[in-house]
Amino acid sequence: MIAFLPFLAVVLALLGAVHWYVWRRLVRDVTAPGGAARRAGTAVVVALPLFSVAALASGRADAPFWFQRAVAWPGFLWLALLLYVVLALLVGEAVRPVLHRVLARRAAAAEPVAVAVSAPAPVSVPAPVSVPVSVPVSGPEGEPEKEPEGAVGAAVEAGSEAGAGVSRRLFVSRVVGGAAVAVAAGTVANGAYGVLRGPRVKRVTVPLAKLPRAAHGYRIAVVSDIHLGPILGRAHSQRIVDAINATQPDLIAVVGDLVDGTVENLGPAAEPLAGLRARHGSFFVTGNHEYFSGADAWVDHVRELGMRPLRNERLEIAAGFDLAGVDDVAGESEGQGPDFVRALGDRDRSRAAVLLAHQPVVIDDAVRHGVDLQLSGHTHGGQLWPGNLLAGLANPTVAGLERYGDTQLYVSRGAGAWGPPVRVGAPSDITLVQLASKQA
Repeated sequence: MIAFLPFLAVVLALLGAVHWYVWRRLVRDVTAPGGAARRAGTAVVVALPLFSVAALASGRADAPFWFQRAVAWPGFLWLALLLYVVLALLVGEAVRPVLHRVLARRAAAAEPVAVAVSAPAPVSVPAPVSVPVSVPVSGPEGEPEKEPEGAVGAAVEAGSEAGAGVSRRLFVSRVVGGAAVAVAAGTVANGAYGVLRGPRVKRVTVPLAKLPRAAHGYRIAVVSDIHLGPILGRAHSQRIVDAINATQPDLIAVVGDLVDGTVENLGPAAEPLAGLRARHGSFFVTGNHEYFSGADAWVDHVRELGMRPLRNERLEIAAGFDLAGVDDVAGESEGQGPDFVRALGDRDRSRAAVLLAHQPVVIDDAVRHGVDLQLSGHTHGGQLWPGNLLAGLANPTVAGLERYGDTQLYVSRGAGAWGPPVRVGAPSDITLVQLASKQA
């Protein structure tokens, strides 16, 4: 815990700096000091991160579920909006000086131009001789001496230029800030619509050298990272069930991160999963989030819903291949991590093997144990661009099908979303994996 404190301090300092930057560009630079608009904007920038902290902490603190739901929407949506507001404002920093120059040039081009008029040459006449007399110039009834007309004009012109500069800076700040907010809000709204609409079905064909001819065309519906929680609930489950059943799969594989919460709070949200239908049944392996939510309780509950948990075990599928599943690596802290020897150690390697494992990082173990195809999730495909770049640093494959030696790895982007119910650049999916026999 003590070792974690410096990291926490850095994170909090970074969040504080980011929120100060957002306040500066979207509140201070575009509002009058002391005005109602500035006070309201400041209150919003202070309140929203508090909702975010509450949304992140309430689940782990086992807060009442009504409270988790109350803070989840504003708190998590603000995290997504903050990301894209900051990115848009950073782009705006490059645009800002360009706008200043364009407006300054237009203002200069619009200034009136003085035209010189030639007068006839004066006739030369001898001037009378006179003695110069100094006479003070004063205003009527002894008023102070007036400034020459040229000095007054210069002062007015200087004041006008200063006022124009202030007005121009305010205009540019409002344009850049307004555009940043509009782009961020549109991006988040579109990403939220994609999640709440439900995942789309992808179809992928995977040839397996050891697959018998009888299993050619075998269809496995792969769904991961459903993330039932304070935001995604029963309606989300039902959309997923409907989409999977419409594909008429031979087997359904739920590869972890089903929930973000306890059975007590989310049991009703998971009930529609009892309606999953496949010729050879539905199977489940744990993900890291199950271990934040009571993995053993959820394993028992999904069994009640008609799914078969595979906890470091294997079975033979009638079509002619082995199906194995391992616990997630997060379970190691509870003595329940993946055990490949137990799941795959004594099998007949002449048979094709399909492995369900939540995290792609166990691919090396799968290769060593002669797995033909590993089905995983966990990455969300990055969920929020440019999160795919970070996901790529921690995972061998972020999304899609890749080969590692004689083993193929397929990673689903997942059917839900963690935290913000938003996806940008990584649409949610259910994948219908069709196995192909090279003997067919």
